[in-house]
Parts: sequence; structure tokens; C-alpha cells
Amino acid sequence: MASDDLDIQLEKILPEDLVRTFESAYHVFQGRTEHMDDLLQNGGILLRKAARKFTTTQLVLGIAAVAAVAVVLISRNDD
Repeated sequence: MASDDLDIQLEKILPEDLVRTFESAYHVFQGRTEHMDDLLQNGGILLRKAARKFTTTQLVLGIAAVAAVAVVLISRNDD
């Protein structure tokens, strides 16, 4: 039982997860593309933690949203 509680606690979305993701996104939107890897990593961690609470449809839409943002940022960077 204690192991299950620890697993649940470790998978909670922490405020630090949100802050790191938004901070990375802010840097990328400001044109500092060296933070793109951080954004994708932090966004992936956030999505992985949230995936346990998502339905299949919500998970697919979440992944699609992350992919769409990545495409927009990459195309913005190429211009």
C-alpha cells in the first residue's frame, strides 16, 4: 500500500513542472531557440504525468497540440 501511495505522489503534477514548461515556452517564443529541447522535454514530462488522468481522446488531442506547437515554433524559427 505504501508503494502505491509513493507512485501516486511521484506522478503528481507539481507547480515546478508547470513553471519549467512555461518558462521554456516563453524563451522559445522570445526567439531563443536553444531552449526548444527544454520545452519539448518539460512538455513531455508534463504530458506523461497528466496522461494517467486523461481519456484516450484527451491524450491524443494533447499530443497533437504539442506537435502543432512544435511545428509552429520550428516554422517561425525558419522564417
